Amino acid sequence: MEIEQVLDNALRKAAALWVTPSGHEPRLVWALWRDGAVLVAVGGTEQDVPGLDDGVACTVTVRSPTTHSHLVDAPATARRADLGDDDAAALRAARLNGRAEWESVYRLEFR
Repeated sequence: MEIEQVLDNALRKAAALWVTPSGHEPRLVWALWRDGAVLVAVGGTEQDVPGLDDGVACTVTVRSPTTHSHLVDAPATARRADLGDDDAAALRAARLNGRAEWESVYRLEFR
């Protein structure tokens, strides 16, 4: 099964995954699967992910939203994203608390 299919299936049910930027500890993050990449909002009222920066290699770990068992570790590269209106609206709409104020958004693109 391709990584995109695994991520798509898992992230339709749960919006949390582990991100490990190179040289840093894993961090559980809220994320949005969109257009073949994972969007992660950081700063402001959003989460802090030390080491996440443009061009940084990361490992994305996905667990089953129902059994919490390990599904996949996938290598990715973080790219700072300039979101269009549709992506920004989708990111805000996906937040459970309805308040999304971020400083940066990164697209985790799979290699």
